[in-house]
Amino acid sequence: MPIVPDDVPAYGGDQDDDRGASRLSGPLFRDETFQDGTSRDGTYRNDTPSAQPLPHAAAPQNPEPMPDAPQPAPAPQKKSAGRDLGAAIGVGVGLGVVIVASLFVVKAVFVGVVAVAVVVGLWELTSRLQERKGIKAPLVPLALGGAAMVVAGYARGAEGAWVALALTGLAVLVWRMTEPPEGYLRDVTAGLFAAFYVPFLATFVSMMLAADDGPRRVITFLLLTVVSDTGAYAVGWRFGTHKLAPRISPGKTREGLVGAVLFAMAAGALCMQFLIDDGTWWQGLLLGLAVAASATLGDLGESMIKRDLGIKDMGTLLPGHGGIMDRLDSLLPTAPVVWLLMVLFVGSG
Repeated sequence: MPIVPDDVPAYGGDQDDDRGASRLSGPLFRDETFQDGTSRDGTYRNDTPSAQPLPHAAAPQNPEPMPDAPQPAPAPQKKSAGRDLGAAIGVGVGLGVVIVASLFVVKAVFVGVVAVAVVVGLWELTSRLQERKGIKAPLVPLALGGAAMVVAGYARGAEGAWVALALTGLAVLVWRMTEPPEGYLRDVTAGLFAAFYVPFLATFVSMMLAADDGPRRVITFLLLTVVSDTGAYAVGWRFGTHKLAPRISPGKTREGLVGAVLFAMAAGALCMQFLIDDGTWWQGLLLGLAVAASATLGDLGESMIKRDLGIKDMGTLLPGHGGIMDRLDSLLPTAPVVWLLMVLFVGSG
């Protein structure tokens, strides 16, 4: 999973604050005086019993102006990652170890990891919707149906995933009927969106895993997404000057997108050539290009959601990263893209 923070100033800042701060100038009170009893216009004020006139306060002094002394140039400010980068890297490495261990030990364990991530992601999303918008998407049918979707995608493929999605949607409609009708359409619409956005897209990861070389396909999918995010961060942080989508995510730059494409294409060529059975380097170039595009669009999509909700992160579960959904933003829309291209290039396995 991506370990690079997504809200850095040069690329990926989801909640950059564009508001300026106004400043006050001039005295707050017209009768403000200095310690010697004179006001700002040079006249003497004796409003208090303790004030005593001073001999030199009879007339304002007008000394000759002194030439300005040369001021040292301000030190250039270093760019900041915007988060605790050490914590972000540590958490990312820990997640990577869990993923790799579950992938190559028992496939079913990794399916369980995906299901847990889906349930936590649904909890974060529905919680933020209720807190910020008053939308009550039914979590219980979403969580149960989401976990079932991931398992069905692994066991029965695309057909199982579609059936599980339909049943989850029906469960959301029925579950919400137990509450008053006010806001029914709003709540079930949000529930159906959540069912599609989180668990259904995640089923494509378990469908990749079902192939004979499934663990290597999943590793390729994760590596390309991480490399795309890393390339965008590195190039955007160093060279980024032209905004990519300032109204959605002001920190993202066109230079960062170019970095994402180049890094992902290079990694894709290597992965398809050496990891995937019957894969070739030119297929990896196309795969990397598609991953860079889908990962960027996924990141922008969640930025839109968070801006609409008025939040910076979906949660606080992962130090240095935010919540689970803040790590799934680029992975979720990339999963069906990688699954489809893998099937087209080398078959379903």
